[in-house]
Amino acid sequence: MRNEMMSRVFLIAVAIGLLAAAAFASKAEIYGKGVELEKATPIAAILADPDAYIGQTVRVEGGVLDVCPKKGCWIEIGDEKQHIQIKVDDDVIVFPATATGRLAAAQGEVEAIEMTREKYLGWLAHRAEEKGEEFDAEAAEVGDGPYRIIRIKGAGARIE
Repeated sequence: MRNEMMSRVFLIAVAIGLLAAAAFASKAEIYGKGVELEKATPIAAILADPDAYIGQTVRVEGGVLDVCPKKGCWIEIGDEKQHIQIKVDDDVIVFPATATGRLAAAQGEVEAIEMTREKYLGWLAHRAEEKGEEFDAEAAEVGDGPYRIIRIKGAGARIE
């Protein structure tokens, strides 16, 4: 009798857990094509040797650290030490500002954007403008280059 009662309690607990997991999974938002690759590539690995990944389609995972405040055309995911931008075509995929602080998986092609010092400063000025921040190109400490941005051309994402 006691074993039967324990079995029922266990089955009820499992059912509640499965329902909670299903409810949590259903709250995920899918953007673009979503995420089809099962295995994630560590962001640290991409940043440590970007040339090994250029042109490859990868899945990355992490917290959403920032979202483009103007058009929602990019998200920055990872952690404070290692993060990467997922850039999508304007108005094709729009990430909401409310994604900040949530967990995400994103998929796309790793790309490198080579820039002159002037273009890089222009890009930094654009980023500051998007956030409503001041940018002084003359005071910016950007070194001597090379000026290269590693990012992912996003095809899709899943945000929990």
